[in-house]
Amino acid sequence: MHRMVFIWFIIALMTLVGCTSTTPDQRDPQKVEGSRCCQRVEATPRRAAIVRTAARLVGANTIEVNGRRIVYDCAGVTRAIYLEHGIDLYEGLSSGDRANGVRLIYANMRQYGTLHQGPIVPLGDLVFFDNTWDFNGDGLLNDPLTHVGVVEQVESDGTVVFISRVAGAIERYRMNLALPHVHQTTDGHVLNDYIRRKRPGDPKEAGHLTGELFAFYGTRVDR
Repeated sequence: MHRMVFIWFIIALMTLVGCTSTTPDQRDPQKVEGSRCCQRVEATPRRAAIVRTAARLVGANTIEVNGRRIVYDCAGVTRAIYLEHGIDLYEGLSSGDRANGVRLIYANMRQYGTLHQGPIVPLGDLVFFDNTWDFNGDGLLNDPLTHVGVVEQVESDGTVVFISRVAGAIERYRMNLALPHVHQTTDGHVLNDYIRRKRPGDPKEAGHLTGELFAFYGTRVDR
């Protein structure tokens, strides 16, 4: 009798683990450190310059760096911001058949930078998101690293403001990891912007707000 109870306990435990597991990807969890909260630190001169470059691109419809047209998507915008300061986030990398710009930047960050989840969020850091769209077209939530932006500021309540190209232009977006499922407060203050379009075919558990789809931050500049 005791043996039978033990067997059923093991089966139940294995089932629970399977239900809580996440879709595997190429990320190294040991590379991501820290907790999901946000505190700002004073920007160094180089970081402040990166933030100014990002802010200057808000509203732009095309991007050029040193006379060279840059692809107008979230990865291209992020790359262009850093190119202005002598850092190519695609440097030394070759794209695979299914690689997008965000994954190229992520690979560069793994090679030359640091991935983290706070609690300190330096201005000018990158912010990565998963599942902002169905990248592989299979209708499942198995699309890591689909969006990236540049942190412009951290507000007093921990809301992160980042600059990115999401829809038709480069704009500012907000994310609050303390309240990831809240779009705005009762007084109209936006905590989390929508970053994934709601579509009829979305899985029921699909998130649509920035706080719901946040993956991690990336540090490429130390000073």
